[in-house]
Amino acid sequence: MRLLRDAELPGDFLEHRLERDRFVQELRPEDRRLVQELLFGVVRWRATLDWMIHQRTEGRPQLPLTMTLLRLAFYQLFWLDRVPAYAVLNDSVEMARRTGGEGLGKFINAVLRGATRDREAIGQAFDALQQSDPATAWSHPAWLVKRWQELFGAAATRRLLEWDNTPPETYVRLNPRRLSMEKLIELWRDERVEYDFKGYDWTTENLVCQLGAHPPLARLRSFVRGGYYVQDPSTLLAVRELAPKAGETILDYCAAPGGKSTFIAQLMEDKGIITAHDPSIERLRLVRENASRLGLSSVFPTNVAPSPMRERGRYDRVLVDAPCSNTGVLRRRLEARWRLREEEIPRLAAQQLRTLLEVADLLKAGGRLVYSTCSLEPEENRAVVDRFIAQRPNFSFVRDRQLSPLKEKVDGAYVAVLQKN
Repeated sequence: MRLLRDAELPGDFLEHRLERDRFVQELRPEDRRLVQELLFGVVRWRATLDWMIHQRTEGRPQLPLTMTLLRLAFYQLFWLDRVPAYAVLNDSVEMARRTGGEGLGKFINAVLRGATRDREAIGQAFDALQQSDPATAWSHPAWLVKRWQELFGAAATRRLLEWDNTPPETYVRLNPRRLSMEKLIELWRDERVEYDFKGYDWTTENLVCQLGAHPPLARLRSFVRGGYYVQDPSTLLAVRELAPKAGETILDYCAAPGGKSTFIAQLMEDKGIITAHDPSIERLRLVRENASRLGLSSVFPTNVAPSPMRERGRYDRVLVDAPCSNTGVLRRRLEARWRLREEEIPRLAAQQLRTLLEVADLLKAGGRLVYSTCSLEPEENRAVVDRFIAQRPNFSFVRDRQLSPLKEKVDGAYVAVLQKN
């Protein structure tokens, strides 16, 4: 209940809260996993859960406490097999009595008994809802579903919705500067970490692992000693296209929490200067912590925006990982689907263009500028690049690539390579 108050905050913040919450950390591992499943599941399926509750309460508005209790109960009844229906009902009624009194307990009891009795009919109604109202059935904003259907077609949109509602895998980028592959595997075996090496056409061998079952990573020696960085494979493409070389001066614009900055440093063998800019001092603390844990000294975090007047032509390469709509990472950014509004996409595109124009003069002649987002929206991707080229004819377009969850089976990401003539 207490953690659900934070359900509108970023998905990575929710994970951070779970890792730091004393009550959660004192639970047995299986109970801790259940708490995470409930928290993430309720946020992810909120629209569908509310539709079910609306059906079972004759459309009457409910108080926030009542909605929270019913969402938790309905998620367990219809999405989880491991919790018996009678246990869900008993626990929910007892929680309602403790937090809202006897009257709320009786109401929750009546709603859940009816839902348990009519589970088959509710399931049939949900199947019909997938055809008549996929946005509600797959718990996405209606405007976004309509937009995707127009861009990608109905079948691809449905697969995207299913992808977004699938709990994401945990991937890590190995850091041989701290631990050799042999030593890391030895530690993982001692720590009971399940792992599987993964390869993509933009990654090298033995760089990425998908983790299976594992204890909380932040507690493990393999993590504390800097053996790896938790990072989706899609985020590595932008750094590969940046193609940094040892001894160069690099700007990573919008760098926090440091995944791309530290990978740049890893490819440069920690030789050179990487200015990791982010306006948030708190998020820059994460960049500093991650670089230190990974044993990298070439990353220099700063919240001071580079000045074209003072630093014109300073950088060999610039990476702009621009703030975006996050529509390629909705399965990780649980709150993004509820926070994002349709009118924000053109606003974000304008901001992204301004950012590219601001950093363009920082690049040396012949330097490389890489633009990336985690968006699936054309207005934020190729359209921004085309508008930039139109305003800065001294830059040429080299290539771009859109990673799609449906094709590459990784988070959605867009990467464009531009060259300063």
